[in-house]
Amino acid sequence: MKKCILFCMDGCPYCRYAERALRELKAERREYGEIFVEWIEETRHPEISEKYDYYYVPSLFYGGEKLYEAHPSERYEDCKQNLRAALDRILLA
Repeated sequence: MKKCILFCMDGCPYCRYAERALRELKAERREYGEIFVEWIEETRHPEISEKYDYYYVPSLFYGGEKLYEAHPSERYEDCKQNLRAALDRILLA
């Protein structure tokens, strides 16, 4: 099983988008279920999050490479599409 890290923050609306999008994507495509997403709440684990280069949450990393970082005013559809692209890259790795 492949593993990626997704940094998030409690109360973040974009992180809720990511949670919903990942749930839907895994239901839509069985192969995405083979990817384990470790959710790390950055304020509870600063010793981990400070090792990664990102500014906004959610941010998804695989093998130390940032594959997705949300941006202010991102729509749900954009979040889902960006996460789909990130998961596709992980499957191909």
